[in-house]
Amino acid sequence: MPVETVSLDGHIIDSLTLSKVLDLILLGGGSYRIQAFQVGVTRDEPSHAEIEVRADTSERLDAILARLGQQGAARQGGEAECRPAPADGVFPEGFYATTNLETQVRVEGRWLPVARLEMDCCIVIRPGPEAACTPFNRVRRGDAVVVGDGGVRVEPLPRREPGDAFAFMGSDVSTERPKGLLVARVADALREAHSAGRKVLFVGGPAIVHTGAAPCLAALLAGGWIDVLFAGNALATHDIELALFGTSLGVDVSTGLPTAHGHEHHLRAINAIRAAGGIRPAVADGLLRSGVMHACVTHGVRYVLAGSIRDDGPLPDVITDVIEAQEAMRAELDGVGVALMVATTLHSVATGNLLPAAVRTICVDADADTVIKLLDRGTHQAVGLVTDCEFFLRELARGLEAGG
Repeated sequence: MPVETVSLDGHIIDSLTLSKVLDLILLGGGSYRIQAFQVGVTRDEPSHAEIEVRADTSERLDAILARLGQQGAARQGGEAECRPAPADGVFPEGFYATTNLETQVRVEGRWLPVARLEMDCCIVIRPGPEAACTPFNRVRRGDAVVVGDGGVRVEPLPRREPGDAFAFMGSDVSTERPKGLLVARVADALREAHSAGRKVLFVGGPAIVHTGAAPCLAALLAGGWIDVLFAGNALATHDIELALFGTSLGVDVSTGLPTAHGHEHHLRAINAIRAAGGIRPAVADGLLRSGVMHACVTHGVRYVLAGSIRDDGPLPDVITDVIEAQEAMRAELDGVGVALMVATTLHSVATGNLLPAAVRTICVDADADTVIKLLDRGTHQAVGLVTDCEFFLRELARGLEAGG
């Protein structure tokens, strides 16, 4: 029978990685024999296992080993195999498709960390040698692209220590959880990120404005708790509509009642900003005096507004080319330690695709399906809080203000 040995290192017992690997072997139609097993005797000391994997065909064995690789199991010996990219923007057949987990490749006898990790890309080896996660649009003809999973190893998500702010939250999605306590844990995570010199990324949708939570978000921006904002045309447009007309989607936010000709307000808001030349000129001219976007400009918070086919206008600041928008988002991710995704499905999934698993991620939405979609699409490090965004942002702002 075809046979190959893989190794596992790290906290493979308490993270249940070892049991997952053994289950995957059996579910894939293979069998195993543990050849070596060394258990770490302290919380910091890693464990090590060497597992002989067998299957009735080479094809079945390769399929099993590919699944094991996503759990951190590395094939013993051998180097990463590379093939040249056949054309600009084209990966060679059999390319290794990345996850967002920390990844290393074996080149010239040593393990190289893969830089700029994100899911659904390839790995390019460059002189040095250096390894980098590379999306389609960055690949050039002749680039050395890793193929297959030989000489590639990933590290599964680390265990969360009991004292970790996110450990209490877990990764299950449920509406029956103590929301006030969870928000307090998020506040702790933001404080810890800034204390460690890491940035906080906020990804938001227009429901933040519709529910009356925009002042809370603006307060977080003004307080220096958020370093980068990702959003679309809608959040910025309705935030500006609120600042100029006191409405969101034509509804008076203070009374909850529709206003005469209110359905035109978002268009008039877009037109005013376009006439001013953009959001920053509108702030400089005194046209835009409050709101989320005003807070970004006046407090030096960087933002990326990515457009879609549904956008009215859009605002001049909105990036309408999707590749350009992705590149602009990637450029802001260096140093991000915590990502808050609030009331937006599409932008949450899009951002999750770009984030390495090491970024502590929380998704907040009134609909559990949004959180589930994010997890299903590979952002497994995310924890979910199913609640109204106005409650979440109001309590988070209060907690951070009270805690200093």
